[in-house]
Amino acid sequence: MSDETDHADHDWPVLESRVEYETGWYTGGYDLVEQPDGSTKKYYWAELPPAVVVLAHAADEVVFVEQYRPTVRETCLECPAGIVEDGESYTEAARRELREETGFDPDGLALLERFDVATGVLRHERGIVYAEGLTPVERDLDDNEFLSVRALPVEEALSAAREPPTNDATIEALLLAREEGLL
Repeated sequence: MSDETDHADHDWPVLESRVEYETGWYTGGYDLVEQPDGSTKKYYWAELPPAVVVLAHAADEVVFVEQYRPTVRETCLECPAGIVEDGESYTEAARRELREETGFDPDGLALLERFDVATGVLRHERGIVYAEGLTPVERDLDDNEFLSVRALPVEEALSAAREPPTNDATIEALLLAREEGLL
């Protein structure tokens, strides 16, 4: 099936780009874009800093965190995650977030994937990092982190992560690790 009109050559000129609000967490605005037929449309976006999601694997278990998410008003089972700070790589951010949130320091880290998230509305990159060889250390939670650590057997991890409320990043991390033969 093909479209008779090929829009691949259209460069989608941005006629105006406007920031409408800024928060400590993200910036939101729109781009006024010229479409292939010559019409214009505002494409709204939210811009967030890059984030890392850590698939922490030790023995035959996956380490999760459980935390209340006010946006969905539910407690979620998630892989440890957080913002990549300026100057950090995804693996450096993964080590820091894993230590802070779970109290584990990994012996080995590997970036499984880096991708853009929800490209229809977000300007946001996510890295999925695999961590192994976990050594207990002291946790150092941020002042807005109220979470508990929960380890599950590998064979139960994906099923548990798919129980509502589900989390896209956690499911992505589990599926990527499984695809790479790490779980």
